[in-house]
Amino acid sequence: MKSRASASTLKKVVAVLLDGSVAKGYLSPATLGEAGAIDLLTLDGEHQSLKLPEVKAIYFIREFNDSFEPERKTFLSRPKLDGLWVRLRFRDDDAMEGIVANNLLDLLDTGVRLTPPDLHGNVLHMFIPRSALAEMKVLGVVGVARRSARSTREIQAVVEAQSKLFNE
Repeated sequence: MKSRASASTLKKVVAVLLDGSVAKGYLSPATLGEAGAIDLLTLDGEHQSLKLPEVKAIYFIREFNDSFEPERKTFLSRPKLDGLWVRLRFRDDDAMEGIVANNLLDLLDTGVRLTPPDLHGNVLHMFIPRSALAEMKVLGVVGVARRSARSTREIQAVVEAQSKLFNE
């Protein structure tokens, strides 16, 4: 009997290698970056092993028939999604912007999970191995959590206490 859980976790992807070649298929995002290679189930039903240092980016897409390259590689204005607004420069001098999770544990992983600027395009999100990047700059923090009323009162109390120090 086949396990339905494992089949439902496979997502449509296009893997772009540093040499410019493209591999289309299905991939489990849960195991992404855990090993030195990724196991891609091709459209022909065969397993293809891709070494992570040879991969430039993995595009998680809606449909195979549509273009996988994002129409825009930069935001037109400040993004509205929560996270870190970053600019990535690849080893081949290609560059793009996106949003990554505002979680340092995710950034210290083997790669970056990125939401591209074109939210309505064919690409849902991307995985870029660390080995494919030459540089990653944070352009801004978007969607900062708002302070609670209690923390605001505590800050006001500290400010009032400190301001009295200079009046004495």
